[in-house]
Amino acid sequence: MSKEKISAFLANLAMLLALESYNPERKDVNAIKEESIEIKIDEAEQEEVRIDEPDISGTVNNLPWEKDEEFLKAQKENHANTLMAAYCAVLIDPLPGEEFNVQLAAKSVKGIVVPPGGIFSQNQLIGPYTKERGYKMGASFAGGNIVQTEGGGVCKIASTLYNVAILCDLEIVERHNHSMPVNYVPYGQDATVAYGYKDFKFKNDKDYPILIWSELVGHRLYIGFYGQEKPPEVKWHHKIMDKVKAPVHYKINKELDEGEERVILKGIDGATVESMVTIKYDSGEIKTKNLGISRYLPLPYVIEINQ
Repeated sequence: MSKEKISAFLANLAMLLALESYNPERKDVNAIKEESIEIKIDEAEQEEVRIDEPDISGTVNNLPWEKDEEFLKAQKENHANTLMAAYCAVLIDPLPGEEFNVQLAAKSVKGIVVPPGGIFSQNQLIGPYTKERGYKMGASFAGGNIVQTEGGGVCKIASTLYNVAILCDLEIVERHNHSMPVNYVPYGQDATVAYGYKDFKFKNDKDYPILIWSELVGHRLYIGFYGQEKPPEVKWHHKIMDKVKAPVHYKINKELDEGEERVILKGIDGATVESMVTIKYDSGEIKTKNLGISRYLPLPYVIEINQ
Protein backbone atom coordinates (compact mmCIF):
# COMPACT_ATOMS: atom_id res chain seq x y z
CA MET A 1 0.00 0.00 0.00
CA SER A 2 1.42 3.38 -1.00
CA LYS A 3 1.79 6.33 1.38
CA GLU A 4 -1.08 8.07 -0.44
CA LYS A 5 -3.37 5.07 0.14
CA ILE A 6 -2.43 4.90 3.81
CA SER A 7 -3.16 8.61 4.24
CA ALA A 8 -6.54 8.25 2.55
CA PHE A 9 -7.40 5.23 4.72
CA LEU A 10 -6.49 7.02 7.94
CA ALA A 11 -8.47 10.10 6.88
CA ASN A 12 -11.58 7.96 6.25
CA LEU A 13 -11.09 6.15 9.54
CA ALA A 14 -10.86 9.45 11.44
CA MET A 15 -14.06 10.67 9.80
CA LEU A 16 -15.98 7.50 10.69
CA LEU A 17 -14.78 7.55 14.28
CA ALA A 18 -15.93 11.14 14.56
CA LEU A 19 -19.35 10.16 13.23
CA GLU A 20 -19.60 7.42 15.86
CA SER A 21 -19.94 10.01 18.63
CA TYR A 22 -23.06 11.34 16.92
CA ASN A 23 -24.62 8.07 15.77
CA PRO A 24 -23.34 4.94 17.50
CA GLU A 25 -25.84 2.77 15.61
CA ARG A 26 -24.02 3.22 12.27
CA LYS A 27 -23.18 -0.24 10.92
CA ASP A 28 -20.10 0.87 8.97
CA VAL A 29 -18.56 2.37 12.15
CA ASN A 30 -19.29 -0.76 14.19
CA ALA A 31 -17.78 -2.88 11.45
CA ILE A 32 -14.53 -0.98 11.80
CA LYS A 33 -14.60 -1.46 15.57
CA GLU A 34 -15.20 -5.18 15.34
CA GLU A 35 -12.64 -6.01 12.63
CA SER A 36 -8.93 -5.93 13.22
CA ILE A 37 -7.17 -3.43 11.00
CA GLU A 38 -4.01 -4.55 9.22
CA ILE A 39 -2.00 -2.20 7.05
CA LYS A 40 0.52 -3.83 4.74
CA ILE A 41 3.18 -1.70 3.11
CA ASP A 42 4.64 -3.16 -0.04
CA GLU A 43 8.43 -2.93 0.04
CA ALA A 44 8.53 -1.99 -3.65
CA GLU A 45 6.14 0.88 -2.96
CA GLN A 46 8.20 1.96 0.04
CA GLU A 47 11.14 2.56 -2.28
CA GLU A 48 9.46 3.88 -5.39
CA VAL A 49 11.85 4.50 -8.27
CA ARG A 50 11.74 8.04 -9.56
CA ILE A 51 12.20 8.13 -13.33
CA ASP A 52 13.03 11.19 -15.43
CA GLU A 53 10.32 11.60 -18.10
CA PRO A 54 11.43 14.45 -20.39
CA ASP A 55 9.19 15.87 -23.11
CA ILE A 56 12.22 16.62 -25.29
CA SER A 57 15.17 14.30 -25.92
CA GLY A 58 18.16 14.97 -23.67
CA THR A 59 20.33 13.83 -20.78
CA VAL A 60 18.72 12.07 -17.81
CA ASN A 61 19.88 10.88 -14.39
CA ASN A 62 16.97 8.90 -12.88
CA LEU A 63 16.53 5.71 -14.87
CA PRO A 64 13.86 2.97 -14.88
CA TRP A 65 16.17 0.05 -14.07
CA GLU A 66 17.89 1.38 -10.94
CA LYS A 67 16.29 -1.25 -8.65
CA ASP A 68 16.34 -4.07 -11.20
CA GLU A 69 18.12 -7.14 -9.77
CA GLU A 70 19.62 -8.17 -13.13
CA PHE A 71 21.08 -4.66 -13.56
CA LEU A 72 22.46 -4.52 -10.01
CA LYS A 73 24.11 -7.93 -10.53
CA ALA A 74 25.71 -6.76 -13.79
CA GLN A 75 26.98 -3.63 -12.08
CA LYS A 76 28.61 -5.67 -9.32
CA GLU A 77 30.17 -8.22 -11.68
CA ASN A 78 31.75 -5.52 -13.84
CA HIS A 79 32.64 -3.05 -11.07
CA ALA A 80 30.56 -0.52 -13.01
CA ASN A 81 28.95 1.39 -10.15
CA THR A 82 29.13 4.90 -11.62
CA LEU A 83 26.62 6.29 -14.10
CA MET A 84 28.87 7.92 -16.68
CA ALA A 85 26.03 9.40 -18.75
CA ALA A 86 22.50 8.58 -19.89
CA TYR A 87 20.27 9.90 -22.66
CA CYS A 88 16.54 9.64 -23.27
CA ALA A 89 15.32 9.83 -26.85
CA VAL A 90 11.67 10.89 -26.92
CA LEU A 91 10.19 9.07 -29.92
CA ILE A 92 7.52 11.14 -31.65
CA ASP A 93 4.64 9.16 -33.20
CA PRO A 94 6.56 5.92 -33.86
CA LEU A 95 4.80 3.49 -36.19
CA PRO A 96 3.89 0.04 -34.76
CA GLY A 97 6.67 -1.81 -36.61
CA GLU A 98 9.27 0.77 -35.60
CA GLU A 99 8.23 0.68 -31.95
CA PHE A 100 8.43 -3.12 -31.89
CA ASN A 101 11.89 -3.08 -33.48
CA VAL A 102 13.20 -0.47 -31.04
CA GLN A 103 11.88 -2.55 -28.14
CA LEU A 104 13.59 -5.69 -29.48
CA ALA A 105 16.89 -3.91 -30.18
CA ALA A 106 16.86 -2.23 -26.75
CA LYS A 107 16.61 -5.65 -25.10
CA SER A 108 19.58 -6.85 -27.18
CA VAL A 109 21.74 -3.86 -26.20
CA LYS A 110 20.89 -4.22 -22.51
CA GLY A 111 23.77 -5.78 -20.59
CA ILE A 112 26.48 -5.49 -23.26
CA VAL A 113 29.91 -4.94 -21.70
CA VAL A 114 32.64 -3.19 -23.71
CA PRO A 115 36.08 -4.10 -22.29
CA PRO A 116 38.94 -1.57 -22.04
CA GLY A 117 40.24 -0.94 -25.55
CA GLY A 118 37.25 -2.77 -27.06
CA ILE A 119 35.12 -1.46 -29.92
CA PHE A 120 31.33 -1.50 -29.77
CA SER A 121 29.73 -2.25 -33.16
CA GLN A 122 25.94 -2.10 -33.27
CA ASN A 123 25.68 -4.26 -36.38
CA GLN A 124 28.05 -6.88 -35.04
CA LEU A 125 26.56 -7.06 -31.55
CA ILE A 126 22.81 -6.84 -32.21
CA GLY A 127 22.40 -7.28 -35.99
CA PRO A 128 21.32 -8.44 -38.47
CA TYR A 129 17.85 -6.90 -38.17
CA THR A 130 15.97 -9.64 -40.00
CA LYS A 131 12.60 -11.34 -39.85
CA GLU A 132 14.34 -14.55 -38.76
CA ARG A 133 15.64 -12.73 -35.67
CA GLY A 134 12.21 -11.35 -34.81
CA TYR A 135 12.31 -7.93 -36.46
CA LYS A 136 9.33 -6.49 -38.33
CA MET A 137 9.02 -4.12 -41.27
CA GLY A 138 9.51 -0.49 -40.30
CA ALA A 139 10.07 2.91 -41.86
CA SER A 140 13.57 3.81 -43.07
CA PHE A 141 15.10 6.59 -45.15
CA ALA A 142 16.43 5.84 -48.64
CA GLY A 143 17.80 9.09 -50.03
CA GLY A 144 14.83 11.46 -50.13
CA ASN A 145 12.26 8.67 -49.76
CA ILE A 146 10.70 6.82 -46.84
CA VAL A 147 10.59 3.07 -47.42
CA GLN A 148 9.68 -0.05 -45.44
CA THR A 149 12.60 -2.31 -44.51
CA GLU A 150 13.21 -5.19 -42.11
CA GLY A 151 14.26 -3.76 -38.77
CA GLY A 152 13.27 -0.21 -39.67
CA GLY A 153 13.54 1.93 -36.52
CA VAL A 154 16.76 0.45 -35.05
CA CYS A 155 18.54 3.68 -36.00
CA LYS A 156 16.89 5.16 -32.92
CA ILE A 157 19.13 2.85 -30.89
CA ALA A 158 22.20 4.05 -32.83
CA SER A 159 21.29 7.73 -32.37
CA THR A 160 20.77 7.33 -28.62
CA LEU A 161 24.01 5.35 -28.25
CA TYR A 162 25.82 8.08 -30.18
CA ASN A 163 24.62 10.76 -27.78
CA VAL A 164 25.65 8.74 -24.72
CA ALA A 165 29.07 7.93 -26.20
CA ILE A 166 29.68 11.64 -26.90
CA LEU A 167 28.60 12.59 -23.36
CA CYS A 168 31.07 9.99 -22.03
CA ASP A 169 33.89 11.55 -24.10
CA LEU A 170 34.50 8.28 -25.94
CA GLU A 171 36.18 7.92 -29.32
CA ILE A 172 33.69 7.61 -32.19
CA VAL A 173 35.00 5.08 -34.72
CA GLU A 174 32.12 5.15 -37.23
CA ARG A 175 28.99 7.24 -37.50
CA HIS A 176 26.71 8.15 -40.40
CA ASN A 177 23.94 10.75 -40.35
CA HIS A 178 20.54 10.03 -41.89
CA SER A 179 19.82 11.25 -45.41
CA MET A 180 16.98 13.36 -43.99
CA PRO A 181 16.60 14.90 -40.52
CA VAL A 182 14.87 12.93 -37.76
CA ASN A 183 12.35 14.31 -35.28
CA TYR A 184 13.73 12.78 -32.07
CA VAL A 185 17.24 14.30 -31.79
CA PRO A 186 18.68 17.63 -33.02
CA TYR A 187 20.49 18.08 -36.32
CA GLY A 188 23.95 16.52 -36.10
CA GLN A 189 23.13 14.22 -33.18
CA ASP A 190 21.65 11.28 -35.10
CA ALA A 191 23.26 8.07 -36.34
CA THR A 192 21.98 5.56 -38.86
CA VAL A 193 22.83 1.91 -39.46
CA ALA A 194 22.31 -0.44 -42.41
CA TYR A 195 23.58 -3.97 -41.85
CA GLY A 196 26.64 -4.71 -43.99
CA TYR A 197 26.79 -1.12 -45.20
CA LYS A 198 26.65 1.48 -42.43
CA ASP A 199 27.47 0.87 -38.77
CA PHE A 200 27.75 2.81 -35.54
CA LYS A 201 30.95 2.14 -33.60
CA PHE A 202 32.73 3.64 -30.63
CA LYS A 203 35.87 2.66 -28.75
CA ASN A 204 36.14 2.20 -25.01
CA ASP A 205 39.33 4.20 -24.49
CA LYS A 206 39.02 3.96 -20.68
CA ASP A 207 40.97 1.54 -18.48
CA TYR A 208 37.81 -0.12 -17.12
CA PRO A 209 34.85 -1.95 -18.69
CA ILE A 210 31.72 -0.05 -19.72
CA LEU A 211 28.33 -1.61 -19.01
CA ILE A 212 25.46 -0.55 -21.30
CA TRP A 213 21.85 -0.68 -20.16
CA SER A 214 18.75 0.26 -22.11
CA GLU A 215 14.97 0.18 -21.93
CA LEU A 216 12.03 1.48 -23.92
CA VAL A 217 9.29 2.82 -21.63
CA GLY A 218 6.28 4.00 -23.58
CA HIS A 219 7.64 6.37 -26.22
CA ARG A 220 10.89 7.09 -24.33
CA LEU A 221 14.10 5.20 -25.09
CA TYR A 222 16.60 5.28 -22.21
CA ILE A 223 20.26 4.25 -22.60
CA GLY A 224 22.97 4.60 -19.95
CA PHE A 225 26.68 3.78 -19.76
CA TYR A 226 28.23 2.67 -16.45
CA GLY A 227 31.88 2.57 -15.45
CA GLN A 228 34.14 3.63 -12.59
CA GLU A 229 34.31 7.43 -12.96
CA LYS A 230 32.34 10.39 -14.22
CA PRO A 231 33.49 11.86 -17.55
CA PRO A 232 34.34 15.54 -18.01
CA GLU A 233 31.54 18.00 -18.82
CA VAL A 234 30.59 17.73 -22.52
CA LYS A 235 28.43 20.23 -24.41
CA TRP A 236 27.15 20.07 -27.99
CA HIS A 237 27.50 22.98 -30.46
CA HIS A 238 26.02 23.10 -33.96
CA LYS A 239 26.42 25.53 -36.83
CA ILE A 240 23.39 25.18 -39.10
CA MET A 241 23.90 26.30 -42.70
CA ASP A 242 22.18 26.13 -46.09
CA LYS A 243 18.69 25.35 -44.85
CA VAL A 244 16.26 24.05 -47.47
CA LYS A 245 12.53 24.43 -46.83
CA ALA A 246 10.62 21.16 -46.49
CA PRO A 247 8.29 20.57 -49.48
CA VAL A 248 4.63 19.66 -49.07
CA HIS A 249 3.20 16.53 -50.71
CA TYR A 250 -0.58 16.13 -50.87
CA LYS A 251 -2.38 12.79 -51.10
CA ILE A 252 -6.07 12.42 -51.91
CA ASN A 253 -8.15 10.61 -49.27
CA LYS A 254 -11.84 10.43 -50.17
CA GLU A 255 -12.68 9.13 -46.69
CA LEU A 256 -12.04 12.61 -45.25
CA ASP A 257 -14.73 15.26 -45.16
CA GLU A 258 -14.72 17.63 -48.11
CA GLY A 259 -12.05 20.28 -47.56
CA GLU A 260 -10.55 18.41 -44.57
CA GLU A 261 -6.76 18.02 -44.29
CA ARG A 262 -4.79 15.54 -42.17
CA VAL A 263 -1.03 15.79 -41.57
CA ILE A 264 0.44 12.29 -41.97
CA LEU A 265 4.09 13.30 -41.71
CA LYS A 266 5.43 16.57 -40.33
CA GLY A 267 8.25 17.82 -42.51
CA ILE A 268 11.64 19.11 -41.38
CA ASP A 269 13.83 21.53 -43.32
CA GLY A 270 17.00 20.16 -44.85
CA ALA A 271 20.34 21.62 -43.79
CA THR A 272 24.10 21.32 -43.68
CA VAL A 273 25.26 21.12 -40.08
CA GLU A 274 28.76 21.41 -38.63
CA SER A 275 28.92 19.82 -35.17
CA MET A 276 31.45 19.99 -32.36
CA VAL A 277 31.62 19.54 -28.61
CA THR A 278 33.48 21.39 -25.90
CA ILE A 279 34.98 19.24 -23.15
CA LYS A 280 35.64 20.81 -19.77
CA TYR A 281 37.94 18.88 -17.45
CA ASP A 282 38.13 19.08 -13.65
CA SER A 283 41.33 21.11 -13.99
CA GLY A 284 39.37 23.83 -15.78
CA GLU A 285 40.97 23.05 -19.15
CA ILE A 286 38.56 23.20 -22.09
CA LYS A 287 39.09 21.34 -25.36
CA THR A 288 37.07 21.40 -28.57
CA LYS A 289 36.39 18.24 -30.59
CA ASN A 290 35.19 18.56 -34.20
CA LEU A 291 32.57 15.92 -35.06
CA GLY A 292 32.29 16.67 -38.76
CA ILE A 293 29.57 17.83 -41.11
CA SER A 294 26.12 16.27 -41.55
CA ARG A 295 24.13 16.99 -44.72
CA TYR A 296 20.38 16.46 -44.73
CA LEU A 297 17.85 16.55 -47.55
CA PRO A 298 14.52 18.08 -46.48
CA LEU A 299 11.99 15.70 -44.97
CA PRO A 300 8.72 16.48 -46.79
CA TYR A 301 5.35 17.14 -45.24
CA VAL A 302 2.80 14.53 -46.26
CA ILE A 303 -0.77 15.78 -46.02
CA GLU A 304 -3.96 13.91 -46.87
CA ILE A 305 -6.73 16.04 -48.33
CA ASN A 306 -10.21 15.59 -49.81
CA GLN A 307 -11.02 18.24 -52.38
